Amino acid sequence: MTLSIGSTAPDFEQDSTAGRIRFHDYIGDSWCILFSHPKDFTPVCTTELGTVAGMKPEFDRRNAKLIGLSVDGVADHEGWSKDIEDVTGHALNYPLLADTDLSVAKIYNMLPAGAGDTSEGRTPVDNATVRTVYVIGPDKQIKAMVSYPMSTGRNFDEILRLLDSCQLTASHKVATPANWQSGEDVIIVPAVKDDEAKERFPGGWKAPKPYLRIVPQPSD
Repeated sequence: MTLSIGSTAPDFEQDSTAGRIRFHDYIGDSWCILFSHPKDFTPVCTTELGTVAGMKPEFDRRNAKLIGLSVDGVADHEGWSKDIEDVTGHALNYPLLADTDLSVAKIYNMLPAGAGDTSEGRTPVDNATVRTVYVIGPDKQIKAMVSYPMSTGRNFDEILRLLDSCQLTASHKVATPANWQSGEDVIIVPAVKDDEAKERFPGGWKAPKPYLRIVPQPSD
């Protein structure tokens, strides 16, 4: 199955540092950030996991649960978590899935079906494509997907910005422009005709082009 924005995020049951997890049950009525890692004890991922742990209050404030995935077992995860805290000053405070049979990486299209069924003997290079961030809504649909190479640490300030946009545009008929930050002006989506827009945005809008109608960010 090929995944894309709008696909239902595949459900699964897998071991983790927080015990056995059924993914859709874990998400519940929250948003979720699933972010994956090719191997334990890798340098870039060490910095990422600790950075996200330090940012967890920001995700909590947005009703977004965090869950990591790495292609190794729980025992390795527990050893790695000590390094993560030593390096970043932040202990893991969210589950880290143990994808020892590669099943989650496969159903999320990060490894091919022929990759085998064990993490034993695999190197980070073998798992280099397990580097995707998925933003998943309470409806269990994928709202965004971002993939990074192993050599580039992820910008989780950008993931927060992306989450803000996804949550705003899920509630209001607007889109966010380039480099938008929460609180800045937004764009009325083309599907909203002017008559409806006048009802939704009684304060009016700026229109540098007929198809580009700019309004202040709606408040909830």
